[in-house]
Amino acid sequence: MHPRWIGRFGAPLIAFVLTIAPSFSPARAVEDARRVSVVSCGLFGDQGVFRNEAIGAARVVAGRFGSGPVNVQYNWKKGGGATIEGLARSLQAAANGMDAENDVLFLILTSHGSPDGLAVKAGRLTQTLTPSNLAGMLARTGMRYKVVVISACYSGVFIPRLANPDTLVISAADADHPSFGCRDKAKWTYFGNAFFNVAVRQAKRLKDAFVVARSLVKRRELREHFEPSNPLMAGGENVQPLLIARP
Repeated sequence: MHPRWIGRFGAPLIAFVLTIAPSFSPARAVEDARRVSVVSCGLFGDQGVFRNEAIGAARVVAGRFGSGPVNVQYNWKKGGGATIEGLARSLQAAANGMDAENDVLFLILTSHGSPDGLAVKAGRLTQTLTPSNLAGMLARTGMRYKVVVISACYSGVFIPRLANPDTLVISAADADHPSFGCRDKAKWTYFGNAFFNVAVRQAKRLKDAFVVARSLVKRRELREHFEPSNPLMAGGENVQPLLIARP
């Protein structure tokens, strides 16, 4: 998951948006007044695993924490709307209608990564989503509370620019290591499976899910003789107490 990509901006392509309706009980309407809006993007179109992970992760998070809109975009070999421009639009759309001071924006990104950022590949369009790009997009939403989960090699490079008490950042690897499991037709990467498919489904809090996922990933990597990717979690001291999973 770690080819080094050189960004090349091109015309934005038509977005393919999948809206998932999160499960919601009317009886919890008052308790769930704090809404969670989910944006999930599979950025690298040449391998279906990133599309599958973006869809699967959004469903899990919406089912456990969500009570707001859910937007999933992904690229495929001939195109797609999960470009840098498309991501910026999706984040702004997610923030519209949300309470900027109280609600939570939950962003999931899955792709190949490099020390420069995340690879975006939609047909012939190739770009690099850098930490500064993403920091600017998130700031422009005006949302105070944010969670960013990045499933990619070297994704720890995003932590210094994004993590703060109001923004929780979880990365599949540190800034110096690749992560694993990006087979074309797989449903999940190693980290995506451990975090979203296993840990988030069971844990009540994201911190607990991360601890479980980090252990699962390390055991799998050592068993398969890979150098550990060292997933990281940083920031979010103010946002973590706001996200408690449904029973």
